[in-house]
Amino acid sequence: MLLYIKSQLCLRRFKATTLLLFLTGTPQLQAMNSFLKYIVIHTTLRKNRGVELSTHEMAKGYRDMMIMLKRNTKDVLLIMAGIFSAAFGFEGFLLTNNFIDGGATGISLLLAEIAQAPLYKLIITINIPFVILGYKVMGKTFAFKTTIAITGLSLCLAFVHFPDITQDNLLVAVFGGFFLGAGIGLAMRGGAVIDGTEVLAIYMSRKTGASIGDIIIFINIIIFSAAAYLLGIDNALYSMITYMVASKTLDFLVEGIEEYVGVTIISDHSEALRMMIIQKLGRGVTLYHGRRGYGTHENAEVEIVFTVVTRLELNRLKTEITLIDETAFVVMHPVKDTKGGMIKKRPLH
Repeated sequence: MLLYIKSQLCLRRFKATTLLLFLTGTPQLQAMNSFLKYIVIHTTLRKNRGVELSTHEMAKGYRDMMIMLKRNTKDVLLIMAGIFSAAFGFEGFLLTNNFIDGGATGISLLLAEIAQAPLYKLIITINIPFVILGYKVMGKTFAFKTTIAITGLSLCLAFVHFPDITQDNLLVAVFGGFFLGAGIGLAMRGGAVIDGTEVLAIYMSRKTGASIGDIIIFINIIIFSAAAYLLGIDNALYSMITYMVASKTLDFLVEGIEEYVGVTIISDHSEALRMMIIQKLGRGVTLYHGRRGYGTHENAEVEIVFTVVTRLELNRLKTEITLIDETAFVVMHPVKDTKGGMIKKRPLH
């Protein structure tokens, strides 16, 4: 009994260390727990009581840990690159020329110009409601990453200063929008956002039934109308160019302009994939029977898994699929919009 208590205390210390190393949410800790658990129990009990444990679970835990480590490293690098790109777009182009963008960043830029308030403070303040909403709509992992990304952008704007690149209005509008859109897109590829407008649009779409694209357009009409009144028609028109360039850059980086992505998965682990999509992503899923047409298992029957996710959830879905079956055949295609069915339910964790 004493040995068991010691092993559990040691396990808790390992979990605390893991939390500091992997500050990106529950899935990462789950991947580490199985590996650490068997290391601690194996090394503690085996030496003292001769208990032989299977290495299968240890190997699986180690594999899961390495997958999450690689994914987290990639996500961190993408978010960092997004932060610096967006900050460069702000300070190198937009701020000195009184141009704005759409969404939450546009609101922050507009208030910074009107109230002469520091942009880095406004970035955090304006996005707080979107982070809270993101927690309710997308889950705590997404909200945590978004908090880190927005805080990082704010700190970058406060302490890292970029030179003014050009005073040409057209170049400022185009390249300011390019770097800002690239920043938002890179952060989104990393599983976070530095502009919470899309989270609001997703939430309002579910409440009102309107399409996400229509809601985003409506929000930006209000922002640019305010810019035309407060900053002048010329600045508002240049700002619209900034927004269009940023939107196209963002769409290119996240591989598609649609808000939803249909995902078809062919795997021998269809039941595990189905439960993962339902329990971890809170998404609806459809299974239909198919038959393999090529390879050593030609004509073998297989269950095909189909689900629809938002592009903000695509990064996590791909990671979870890899954890279950690295060899799964996955097809992703854009979906313009969805209606009916269980498009989303509240996450279970």
